[in-house]
Amino acid sequence: MAHASLADTGFGGTPAGPAQVLIVDDSVVARSVLGRMVEGTRRFRVAAAYSDVRAALDYLKTHSVDIILLDIEMPGIDGITALPDMIAAGRGAKVLIVSSAAEQGAAVTVQALALGAADTLVKPGIGAFGGRFAEVLEERLSRLLEAHAHAQPEPAAPQAHYQFPAQAPEDFDVVAIGASTGGIHALSQLLRALPAGFQVPILVTQHLPVSFMSYFAAQLAVLGGRPCEVATDRMRIRPGRIIVAPGDAHLRVVRTSDGAAIRLTHEKASSGCMPSVDPMFESVAEVFGSRALGVVLSGMGRDGCEGARGLVDAGARVLAQDRASSVVWGMPGAVANAGRASAILPPDEIGRLIARGGGGA
Repeated sequence: MAHASLADTGFGGTPAGPAQVLIVDDSVVARSVLGRMVEGTRRFRVAAAYSDVRAALDYLKTHSVDIILLDIEMPGIDGITALPDMIAAGRGAKVLIVSSAAEQGAAVTVQALALGAADTLVKPGIGAFGGRFAEVLEERLSRLLEAHAHAQPEPAAPQAHYQFPAQAPEDFDVVAIGASTGGIHALSQLLRALPAGFQVPILVTQHLPVSFMSYFAAQLAVLGGRPCEVATDRMRIRPGRIIVAPGDAHLRVVRTSDGAAIRLTHEKASSGCMPSVDPMFESVAEVFGSRALGVVLSGMGRDGCEGARGLVDAGARVLAQDRASSVVWGMPGAVANAGRASAILPPDEIGRLIARGGGGA
């Protein structure tokens, strides 16, 4: 049975101010424990707690929240199946998967992140809830709240004359890709469209928790059919490889005597993201100029839009994912509406367009 009010879960209302959290978990004990931990932070308030997805979706039709705590294993509609609908109904709310099935590297965890979950947290057994878990939960909530504060409403559709590319991008020496919510799935489609002979190096900034970066890189290596590494400071940029930004630093590019290398930085980005797409795009524009190609895939907010301006000003092309195929059309939509996209396409078509311009056939 769904618990629709705070009274049902034992929580009292507080004045407007604390961030609003919606809990969706079929266990009454888990709802109660999680709720008390959320309320105990004082920065967050439980807006409502439900035992099933349908009731939670009905609640979101008339209420706004900042963060949704979503279980995976539930009767009826499970959390993975419900995730895209929860993201859409949340209208910008960050979804934190809290489930015993959310082990690092587990297939269901990666699937949740690919579908747009902002983060995952392993839910301990009922008897193992304790102070350490409460601390980790508060830290995750705080991180998501900061990201939510920087998120912008999804932009309106761009003018039609932006939507159909006339030709493949000019020849280029590097591909820089930025993505966030829903970006993993889009990135996999793009990489599958690249032929084995494609040798242009690929840089990726994907908003993901630090703990998933090594697994993410391993997955991209399989999908892309080429080596993929998590960036380290001073790493050389070499042909035929993918380099992904670590979860706790910006990936920047610097010139070297015989090419280019990675520099990791930790300054605060205007987007509020760490890592941020903007510093990557800006530095790629400085080093490669018109010989760069930028790509912006599905994601919430505007990260990458300012960096895309730097690429365009340097004479480089920028490709954006189309609205229909995006989980959230915030990042690519911002680039499109700013007039900085040379083409707006589904990710697989972006991959084929890149292949035609990059000498990968």
